[in-house]
Amino acid sequence: MGVASRAGRRLALGALVLAAAVPIGGCMGLFAGSRPERLGVVDGALQPVRTHLTNAVSSFAVTDYHRIAPLAAAPDPGAAFARLRGVIAAWPGATIVEERPGYLYAKCRTKWMGFVDDVEFLLDAKAAVIHVRSASRLGRKDFGVNRERIEAIRAKLAAAR
Repeated sequence: MGVASRAGRRLALGALVLAAAVPIGGCMGLFAGSRPERLGVVDGALQPVRTHLTNAVSSFAVTDYHRIAPLAAAPDPGAAFARLRGVIAAWPGATIVEERPGYLYAKCRTKWMGFVDDVEFLLDAKAAVIHVRSASRLGRKDFGVNRERIEAIRAKLAAAR
C-alpha cells in the first residue's frame, strides 16, 4: 500500500470519527455552555447583549445587527403573554426555566449539536409589546439563528390570535 493510499485512509477514518464524535458530543451536552450570570430584568429592561459578538438579538439593543422589534401584544397584553407562554412550551428543544408575571426565560437546545441559546421575554403592558432577548451561550456568531427563532415565534404568536 502506498503512502498516498494510507494517508487517504487515515483522512477518511479521521472524518468518520469526527462525524460520529460531533453528534455524540452534542448529546452529552458538550456544546451546551453554562447559564450566563447576567440574565433577567434590570431597571425595567432585559440585560444588554454583547455587541462585540454577532450571536444575539434584543429589542433593547441599539446596534443594527442586534436590534429586533419587540413582539406585538395588543389589544390584550396579558392574553398575548399567555399565548406566548404556550408557544414557548410547545417549541421544539425549548425548556422554560423561569417565569413570573410579565417575564419568561427559556433555554432552547438545537436538535443536532445541542447548542443552547437563552431566550427571554418581558411584557410591557403599557406599550402593548413583549420585549425579547435571544443569545447563544457559545460562539462568536449565530449565523442568524436567534433572529430566525424570534421571527418564527412572532409568526406563531400572530397565528395564535
